[in-house]
Amino acid sequence: MKKIILFAMLLIIVFLAACSNDQATPNERFDEYVQKWNNMEFSDMYPLHSSEARENFTEDDSTARMEKIYQDLDVTELSVNYEALSEDEIDTALSEGTAEIPYQVEMETIAGPVTFNQTATMVLEGEDSEEGPDWYVQWHPGFIFPQLANGGEISIQTQEPERGEILDRNDMPLALNDLVYNIGVVPERLGENAEQAKEEAADLLQMTTEEIDQALDASWVQPTTFVPLKEIPKEDEQLLQEVIAIDGFSYQETSGRVYPAGEAAAHLTGYLRQVNAEDLENDEEGEYSANDMIGSRGLESLYEEELRGERGVQILAVSEEEQTVIAEKEVQHGEDIKLTIDINMQEQVFNSYEGDKGTSVLLEPKTGETLALVSSPSFDPNEIMYYSSNSLWEDLQEDPQQPLLNRFSATYAPASVIKPITAAIGMQNGTLDPNEGIEIDGLTWSNGEGWGDYEVTRVSESNGPVDLKDALVRSDNIYFAIEALEMGSDTLVSGLEQFGFSESLPYEYPIEASTISNEGTIEGEVLLANTSYGQGEMEMSALHLAATYTPLLNGGNMVKPILLHDEEKGQIWQEGLMTTEQADIINDALRAVVTEGTAAPAQEADFPVSGKTGTAELKLTDEDENSGINSWFVAYPTEGQDLILAMMVEQTQDKESGYAVKKATDLLNELN
Repeated sequence: MKKIILFAMLLIIVFLAACSNDQATPNERFDEYVQKWNNMEFSDMYPLHSSEARENFTEDDSTARMEKIYQDLDVTELSVNYEALSEDEIDTALSEGTAEIPYQVEMETIAGPVTFNQTATMVLEGEDSEEGPDWYVQWHPGFIFPQLANGGEISIQTQEPERGEILDRNDMPLALNDLVYNIGVVPERLGENAEQAKEEAADLLQMTTEEIDQALDASWVQPTTFVPLKEIPKEDEQLLQEVIAIDGFSYQETSGRVYPAGEAAAHLTGYLRQVNAEDLENDEEGEYSANDMIGSRGLESLYEEELRGERGVQILAVSEEEQTVIAEKEVQHGEDIKLTIDINMQEQVFNSYEGDKGTSVLLEPKTGETLALVSSPSFDPNEIMYYSSNSLWEDLQEDPQQPLLNRFSATYAPASVIKPITAAIGMQNGTLDPNEGIEIDGLTWSNGEGWGDYEVTRVSESNGPVDLKDALVRSDNIYFAIEALEMGSDTLVSGLEQFGFSESLPYEYPIEASTISNEGTIEGEVLLANTSYGQGEMEMSALHLAATYTPLLNGGNMVKPILLHDEEKGQIWQEGLMTTEQADIINDALRAVVTEGTAAPAQEADFPVSGKTGTAELKLTDEDENSGINSWFVAYPTEGQDLILAMMVEQTQDKESGYAVKKATDLLNELN
């Protein structure tokens, strides 16, 4: 009998040993759970919960809730690690049917990093099942965050950043956050003539009654709710009073973006618009929501990241007794962008156009600071932000004056204002002697065979040989064509490239690169001749043109133009483009352009002015009889030399002679 009992006991021990070898350890089961957790396979985690956990917390209450919270908090870089049990601890767990496994959770959230340590309880269950006993996780809400262990909900609170302002050199605002009126309607106050009231308000606010009804039909609207409809600047007090005089309509004060310079700086500042579907699709960092505003055009768009700032976020565990901060990211208000622009000069330059098309740049020649950057005509960014409608956009887009076109970032044929640069290149490489006169007969000239019927034309005939000063004073195209042929294409191209052609302008605002030709090379004598006096295929921006005149006032060095106030001033973009002696020769000639030549109207300035005129013919084809004309004038005070004005007025063919020079002269007097 004893032998039978002993044999049975041996069979049981062997059987238990066999079961023990097949049974997973607490480490193995928790490792499986952690892998699913790290992979955010939430639906696969729930079957690994203990029977007690599944009885107390449904899948919706546990892993599905966990998944939603992770999504709401934008959880990334999740890392769950645990401290495995030793062999002795596993033996103890087997005998007791329970185990404690420490683990650590790390993650990134919308409020920053979250790290916490917890202990998972593993329980042995299923002794009576066919599969045998196994280990399960005793889940509770503390697995989501420890602060939820005893109940509670997750709350996300945000603080919107203040947008940075755009300031001029004297801290005067070009774009600021100011008081605006949020006009709205309270449904129950509309009275008996509700439809008439809505029609009157819609007409004043440049809305439709359908848009007002759509706002009133929102699910959250109650009879006593103030329903916002439109924001208007505080300056429009008359409109405010007219609208709130209508039954049901009132207002609230709020903060909005305002552009004090209006049209004068619209292309420079840009404006804000509401985030659209494309913005949200490209928003990988999740910085925007559907109701946010985003920079559109100009500096508002270019410096969106710096101006916007970062939203502050708090993740809270909220219960009836208390609320606990789980993670917090402080709000970061947007940075102010301070420019070298002088808002008063900006407005003066813009107003000088009086609706004419064109572009102007004011540059400080010693420091490179941009004092004004103007495109005319323009649009009012305040109108776009607060009074925008389909008809407004249609009017702007269909306007033949093209007010939406940013002319200061575009390039144009510079015509004769490039001649001082051609002269400097010729003198530097030794092919142009400023004192040597060239015999030129008549108003036209051709280099003979190979030119066909093409001839270079000049404005007036010369009395005797033409030297550099005479050629600049009378703007003699033939002189510069002959000099260009003398120096050759390679030399002229190389010289122009040293002056910054065919490369990106080193400037904070995107300005189109100036080009020598469509291909970047000069093929053929006709194109070479035309390029020498700024026609052919040459194009450049007003800003680059102003910069190319700075070597005349800096001993031959071209200053890098700058826009931001904290940029280093007086940076040299290109060095040694001409000698001081050569600069003096050109400066003397440019003074004579005013006293004796094509810029004679500039003698009306209150101080001595030097400069160069240019007349760019805009022919679509060689046979075009009705070509337009763009007029240029680049000027600077002869003695003060404290600014360079590069002004271009489009379509001056029907204007009086010297139109751009007169306009520039009046402006220089006003700026002085």
